[in-house]
Amino acid sequence: MKLPHKAHVALVDGESFTLFRNDGQIFEPTLTKENSPDLDVTNYSAGVRHQDHIGQELGRTQLEELAHGAAVAEWLNSKAISGDLDQTLIIADPKTLGEMRQHYHSELEKRLVGEIDKTLTGLSTKELEKAIADA
Repeated sequence: MKLPHKAHVALVDGESFTLFRNDGQIFEPTLTKENSPDLDVTNYSAGVRHQDHIGQELGRTQLEELAHGAAVAEWLNSKAISGDLDQTLIIADPKTLGEMRQHYHSELEKRLVGEIDKTLTGLSTKELEKAIADA
């Protein structure tokens, strides 16, 4: 995958959010960790569509995780609207990414250079860089 120089990378799952910047080249990313914000997870309407009976019985309805994804999307939206965020790659597990997409603002969508729908939060920075290059 092409990751432009100085592009941001948002690494997200249902509990964590880490922000990186690519200080490397377009096909050889070198990620530098940036300050990730403290999020205010308040959007518990996120995930309402997951409130089916079977999902609740099987434990597939995790409102905290889905609300976290919505909070990350809202933070990214605010940064895109204010111009503090330009080219952005979002990496998230499929459920979180699906929830985040429901909250994307058009300004964030304009800045997306890609999405990777995999759980990569447990990887080292070097492994993450390789996963991006191989995507």
